[in-house]
Order: sequence, then C-alpha cells, then structure tokens
Amino acid sequence: MKKILIILGHPDKNSFNGAIARHYKKAAKKSGYNVELVYLGELKFDPILYKGYKKIQKLEPDLVKMQQKIDWADHLVFIFPTWWYSYPALLKGFIDRTILPGFAFKYKENSLLPLPKRYLKGKTARLITTVDGLVLFYKLFGHSGLKSLKYGVLFFIGVWPVKTLILGPIKNSTKNKRQKWLNKINKLAKQAL
Repeated sequence: MKKILIILGHPDKNSFNGAIARHYKKAAKKSGYNVELVYLGELKFDPILYKGYKKIQKLEPDLVKMQQKIDWADHLVFIFPTWWYSYPALLKGFIDRTILPGFAFKYKENSLLPLPKRYLKGKTARLITTVDGLVLFYKLFGHSGLKSLKYGVLFFIGVWPVKTLILGPIKNSTKNKRQKWLNKINKLAKQAL
C-alpha cells in the first residue's frame, strides 16, 4: 500500500489550501492509500538555520518526527499558496531545518559536480500551489517557487518524478470554481499523483 505524506505549507489550516489538503487526504484514503496530513503551522520549531551547514542545530521533536514521516512516505504532497512568486517562509524554514545533510543527502568527497549522494531516491512528489494571478502567466514565465522546490530541493535529494499543479486565480474565485478545483484534487489523490 502506497504511503502518502501531505504537507500543508500554508500557516492557516482553515485556508483554501487547507481544504485542498483535506480533500486530497480523504480521496487518497478512500482509494486505499495510507495517508498522513501535517499542518506546518501547528508544528513547534524555529525556522531559521542559523549557521547553515557549518553547524546543524539540534532538531526540535516535531522536526525529528517530520524526518521520520518523510522517510516513511513513498509519495510527498506539498500544498502551499504562492506569495511573492514563491512559497511561504514557513515552508522554506521547514525545508531548511529538515532537509539536511546526513538525512536527505550527503555531499560527495572531491567531486567536481555539485550533485550529492541522494538518500531519498525512490520517492515521488506532487506540488500543488494556488495563485492570485492568471495561471497562464505562471506557466509562460515560470514559477520560481515551484522550480526551487522541484529542482533545487526534491530533485537534488533524489525525489523524482515531481509533478506540479497551479490553481488560480484564487482571489475572487466562485464557490463553483473552487469545487471544480477540489474535484480535480480528488482525481489526483485517487491515483496518488
């Protein structure tokens, strides 16, 4: 049975992003997958990596549990809003503090290429983001947050393939439009995509 970890990167679990996460979880569970949903806004941790990788600070208990959950999962689902053309600071801080050398990757000694030994190979991921602008704009000109998370983080640590979905514009969207998006989420979740 496929194990899915859903990570809500919006600090407010009662946001539309939270509704997306709950819909994904419900549909995936109904399809027989083993699913866990984590609300980053409820975790207790300092999002700042004070010394970079020179000195890794001690992980808070919630981050230790999250590393265990990431290790457990076959498929990772990140759901977050696009703020300032990227993902929220909460999600960035979470990544900085959990996706660490020794856990997710290890730099190769004397290597000319910057690619590390990837410890999370075999996992797949889905990135779902909401935008207030036109989706076509983000598709035409790129989305720095999606690219950063997809290639700069997940590909770097061995999680592949990574599929993306941009939903929007969220601002001023109708109840009917939001329901159509949630129906789309249900279909993705049933296939663990």
